Amino acid sequence: MRLFIWIVVILLFDWYVFQAFKIIIQGWAAPLKIAVQILYWLAPLIAITFFLFSNFTDTNTWNKNVYVFLRTFVFISYFSKFLIAGVLLIDDFRRLLTWGYQALSADNRFDAGRSRFLSQVALFLGSVPFVSLTYGLLRNPYRYKVFRENLALKNLPEALSGLRIIQISDIHSGSFTFKEPVREAVSLINQLKPDLVFFTGDLVNNKADEMDDFMDVFDKIESRLGVFSIFGNHDYGDYVQWPSEQHKQANLDKLKAIHRALGWTLLTNENRILEVNGANLAIIGVENYSTHLRFPKYGDLNKAKEGTKGADIKLLLSHDPSHWNGQILPDHKDIAVTFSGHTHGMQFGIEIPGFLKWSPIQYVYKQWAGLYQSGDQYLYVNRGLGFLGYPGRVGILPEITCIDLEKA
Repeated sequence: MRLFIWIVVILLFDWYVFQAFKIIIQGWAAPLKIAVQILYWLAPLIAITFFLFSNFTDTNTWNKNVYVFLRTFVFISYFSKFLIAGVLLIDDFRRLLTWGYQALSADNRFDAGRSRFLSQVALFLGSVPFVSLTYGLLRNPYRYKVFRENLALKNLPEALSGLRIIQISDIHSGSFTFKEPVREAVSLINQLKPDLVFFTGDLVNNKADEMDDFMDVFDKIESRLGVFSIFGNHDYGDYVQWPSEQHKQANLDKLKAIHRALGWTLLTNENRILEVNGANLAIIGVENYSTHLRFPKYGDLNKAKEGTKGADIKLLLSHDPSHWNGQILPDHKDIAVTFSGHTHGMQFGIEIPGFLKWSPIQYVYKQWAGLYQSGDQYLYVNRGLGFLGYPGRVGILPEITCIDLEKA
């Protein structure tokens, strides 16, 4: 009965939204009208079929690509239709006021019919997310972009000038629908010939076994001085209902083993000091620490820094960029550069270099993408290599960061 009610609600909603299309196609040739009607009602047919099959079958047995694209198509379609419906509601309110005026007035010149102009506005508003989100789904999830920065540090030893760091973040391997494009990302990393590679968290969405199909991809990353990694908020398995705490811990232990198998040095509130050309470089890795209440605080920066006092320069890996304002700037002036991720740039925004940089995530995170400076300290927020939720990107491309250190 509940399924039947949902289907009726979907069909009524689609019928309501279709009123905007009916106004626009008035006067069109019959074949075009029929084509529009078929295309329009094909979407709810797909949505209802998907809804029924996902309720009566085990979606884990579906082809992952089919499931993800169908789910996303349904989301994009109805998100766009909600915008159309919002404008139609405004039009209906206008019509109600007009009808009321006519009822009280002897003037019969008023037409309470649906506005063609508002129907056009509704369809335009609905088409913007439909086109952009569909494009972002089909074109951008694996369209990797290298962002380059030359970072001049005041206290950098001459011996470390020219050191090249590649940063990647937020792989979210459980979201990938294709494997070969991810190999291209690793190839791009290796072509940059990094001295160091930093991975700043969220290797998986929830479970360690999401990495099973990608071990032979990410173990190909080459770095002269090694790959260093940390956990992100998704890596702890906090968003899964585990049978017991032991199962959750076993998942975390497996994820730690995966980092080792990849040849990565996982830093869990600890550090490594590398001697490079006679200079001591401290690489500090802190567990997830966020100033936002809904994200965990596993990080202990004081513990992570133990033994680094004599280092010539200190670089920190911290997944959540809110950590920078929350602890690092006020209490840890000796950290030269912090590397973070987490935000993904919300996978949606507008970036025109030197002119405009905007994303809705900026209203949640002050530092959300790119390089930031406060005094002699820097923060770089990577836009993420993978994706989560919406399997695409609009305006914010997946990122490989290339940072060359030089002496100020």
